[in-house]
This record gives sequence, C-alpha cells and structure tokens, in this order.
Amino acid sequence: MSAADLFARLPSLPPDGYATHEVMNQAKPLVGHNAFTGDRLLVEIAGREKVGWAQALLSDAGATVASARVARLAHDANRNLPVLRSHDRFGHRVDEIEFHPAWHELMSLAIGHGTHALSWTSPEPGAHVARGMLSYLWNQGENGICCPLGMTYSAVPALRLQPDLAAVWEPFILSSRYDARPAPMSAKTGGTVGMTLTEKQAGSDLRATQTTARPAGARRGPGEAYAIEGHKWFFSVPHSDVFVTLAQTDRGLSCFLLPGWLPDGSRNRLLIQRLKDKCGNKSNASSEIEYRGALGWLVGEEGQGIKAALAMTHLTRLDFAIGSAGLMRRALSEAIHHTTARRAFQRRLADQPLMQNVLADLALEVEAATLLAFRLARAVDDEQAGDEAAGLLVRIGTPVGKYWNCKRAVGVVHEALECHGGNGFIEEGPMARLYREAPLNGIWEGSGNIIALDVLRAAARSPQSVPAFLDEVRRAKGADRRLDRMVDRLETELLARDEREGRARRIVEKMAIALQASLLVRHSPQSVAEAFLATRLDGDGGATYGNLPAGLDQQGIVERARMAADA
Repeated sequence: MSAADLFARLPSLPPDGYATHEVMNQAKPLVGHNAFTGDRLLVEIAGREKVGWAQALLSDAGATVASARVARLAHDANRNLPVLRSHDRFGHRVDEIEFHPAWHELMSLAIGHGTHALSWTSPEPGAHVARGMLSYLWNQGENGICCPLGMTYSAVPALRLQPDLAAVWEPFILSSRYDARPAPMSAKTGGTVGMTLTEKQAGSDLRATQTTARPAGARRGPGEAYAIEGHKWFFSVPHSDVFVTLAQTDRGLSCFLLPGWLPDGSRNRLLIQRLKDKCGNKSNASSEIEYRGALGWLVGEEGQGIKAALAMTHLTRLDFAIGSAGLMRRALSEAIHHTTARRAFQRRLADQPLMQNVLADLALEVEAATLLAFRLARAVDDEQAGDEAAGLLVRIGTPVGKYWNCKRAVGVVHEALECHGGNGFIEEGPMARLYREAPLNGIWEGSGNIIALDVLRAAARSPQSVPAFLDEVRRAKGADRRLDRMVDRLETELLARDEREGRARRIVEKMAIALQASLLVRHSPQSVAEAFLATRLDGDGGATYGNLPAGLDQQGIVERARMAADA
C-alpha cells in the first residue's frame, strides 16, 4: 500500500479542529512599517538639516530595519552567540570567532547602507547628520552590530593624524562591501575597526596603562612600526581587521594602529584569551587579549596617546548619544504598538488615561533625546566646515549628550517594557533584549562619573566652550520665562568653583535639560514643548514616567510619536 492510499483512508477532520481556542487581544509583531518615513520627528529633522540628498538611502534603511527579516535575524544573532575557536582540530592556534550567519547578514545590510562611513564618503552637507540617522535606525534593528559600525566611523579622525596610514586604511574600512572572512586586508573587500584601551588594573585611568611598545626597526616616530607587549581587559570586537590601542613608550602613553593580520599574510601576535559573558549586547563579541610582540604603527606623536585617542572617542560618544536615542525610540514604538492593540475594560490600553500619561511622558523623553543627539551631529558637520563656535559646542556638548541620553535610556526602556506586562519579559519578543542592552552605552567609553568630569575638563581647558554652550541654549531666549530663569541659574552653577567635582552630575544634568528645552521650544509643537517645560523645568512632574499634570495634550503627544503606519 502506498502512502497516498494510506492517507486516503483517513477520515477528514473539521477545519477548525487543530486550534484548541481562539487567540484574541494580542498584538502582532511591530514589523512591516518604515522606521524613517513613519517617524514624524526624524523626517522633520532631516528636512530642517537639509539632508534630502540622503532621502532614498534613509527610506531604504528605515524599511529594512523594521522588516520581519531583520527582526528574525536579530533574534537569531542573539540566541546563537559568538564562540571563540582558539585552535583548529590539529592544534594550530587560529583565534577565530564563529558567528551565526544572521550576524554577518545584519552587518552586510548595515554596511551596505554606509552606516559606518557615510560621514566620510559623502561630499554633501550634513553628512554626519545623515550618517547619524542611519545609526539611529540600525540601533532599532540590532544594537549588537552597532558597536563595530560606530567604532569604524569614529576611527577616521585618529587615522588622519597619520596621513600615510589613512591613505592605506581608509579605503578599506570605508568600503560598503562587507567581508566576513578572517583574512589579511589584501584578500578582503572591506573591513572594520576595533578599539582597545582598558586594562585590568587601570579601568578608566588610561595613564595607568601597563602595556608597552618599543620601536620594531631602526627608526622611531609617527607612522613607524612598534612591537607591543601587554594585555587588554576589554577588547571590543576582536574579529575586526584593525585596532586602535594604547601602550607606553619611554616617552609616555602613545596611540597605535594594530592590524589583526600582517602584510605577509600571517596573524599578528594578538592572542584572544576568552570572550566576555556580558549582561547584554550578546550578539557582539567582546574579549580579553594579550599582545606578545604584536606589531602596530604609531599614530600621532609619542607620549600624546590620550590626545590621539580622544580624536576617536569624541565621535564614539556622539554615536552613543544617537544610539541611545534610537534604542529609546524603538522601545517607545513597541509600547505604543502593544498598548494600541491590547484592550482592557472595554477600551484600548493606549486610551486609558493613566497609560496615555505614561506613553506621553515617554514620548517627551524620546523627542528631547533625539533633538539633542542630532543637534550635536550638526555641530560636528559645522565644525568640519570651519565653524569655531560649533567646535566648542562639540567639545562640551558631546559628553553632555552622551551622559544624559545614556542615563535616560535605562528608565525609558524599563517603562516601555512594563507597558507590555508579562509579555515584555519574554525573550521571544524584542523588549527583554532592549532592556538588557539599555545600560551598556552608559558604561562604554566612560561611565557616568568619567563623562561628567570630562564636561568640567572641557570647561577648564576650553573656557570659551561654556559661553558657546550657553549661547546655543539662549537661542530660545524670550520664548519662555521658565527656560530663561533656568539658563541664568545654570550659568551661575557653571561659574561656581566650590565643590565643583562633587557637583559634576548635577551640572551636566541641568545642561542637558536646558539644551533639550531650548531645542523643543524652537523646533517642536507647542504642546510638546509645554509638557516638557512643565515637568522638567517647572517641577510639575514626578520621579517616574506617567506623572504629567492635567491640562496637557497627552493624546496629541502620543499620536505624534506613533509610527505613521501603526494606527
């Protein structure tokens, strides 16, 4: 008897016999929209910053990151974690990291959009804003890949301190053709940059670095090769093709560019000891490593390693401010989508007065964070165009934005998760992953105290940066008395010298809120600006989200934040 004959003899079942019950009152996955064209605020910023030349690219990226395909890839990349393969089966040391194919596919998509490179490859004005928008979007797709993208983007100014190295490496790292193979540069179509500064005993005190470097040849100086010995405690993206690192020479702490592979095709002497088992950022590999005579090229002058590294870290911090805003945007979108689809007590959750209050408060936070991040991105564009005042704003404003957006991301994501109830705590959905991701940017490239103190250092080393910052905030002068009073108090606080270090967080928080308020007054609808001013400046808010006072247009604020296709 054939299989067909056997099955033909089975009785037919009722068409509804498989389902045990009807599933109701559940939201569908938030996919299939466009995270750029559906985001009213982002479209407004793009128009104001005149980056229409990137419209098609941003639209394509927006559709990609919000697709069911990327949702599945992100899920798979975080469930199938990278694995270190230190040796091959014959005992040869290889130090290769195996990723799930989903990771490489995500990297290929994001690099294909130019998320790592658009600032440097486009001659158009506003290229840092446009690239920042790509980062903002991809942080909504999968945060893990944004680490190598951001470091590759931010490495270019450090490279350009050494033009001969930049001439060799820039075309390679700015290529839009992702190449996953562990191989020398000469055999690949493109590559990424990693960064490794921190050591076990030093933490954020980079001057305590114990790794050493000595000239590998007869000459020494910028662009020359050095042999590097030591270890690094946090080695970001160890599968990258080239790394920015710090080591001590007899002239002091210096910056080096260290390739993973040498020109002759052999592996550099960079030994991966283990991968970090991290709280979040699971799809991305971080490691501990040892240098055993690894070869690297000096970048900049010997003894000026901090200065060279800062050329990179200023932009990584900008990218964290942008990325944290993107992470908050994704969490808010999920919360609005879920509460719109879910019903309780004969009404949509989103229409319940208290839930609407929570959503509106979150929307205020996200809009303020987004405006802050992209104002700083525009300042970078203006600085590169020769605007000295913009350069001062970048120097003091970037750590302000990094500090505040990264701090606020944790609370926003937590509250957005809570809007989902138990569904938000389940790993099958995106909220648990976003929740584990939220604290990372606040730690990376300087935790809160380090960043707050960096603002004070900027004020001390570049005294004109304080007036530049206050001038930016005062562009909204006269629009609201509450803001004017806050700026006057802030100026007094910035000039006060007593116990200044102990007040650093207080100062930076006030700076961030003042700049956000100024931007909202200038660029956002009056209902949004008024709600922010009433709660963040006037004290008519609360310690948690959902404490907006009566009389505000909460529904209008939520509708403004809703993705256009998520009605």
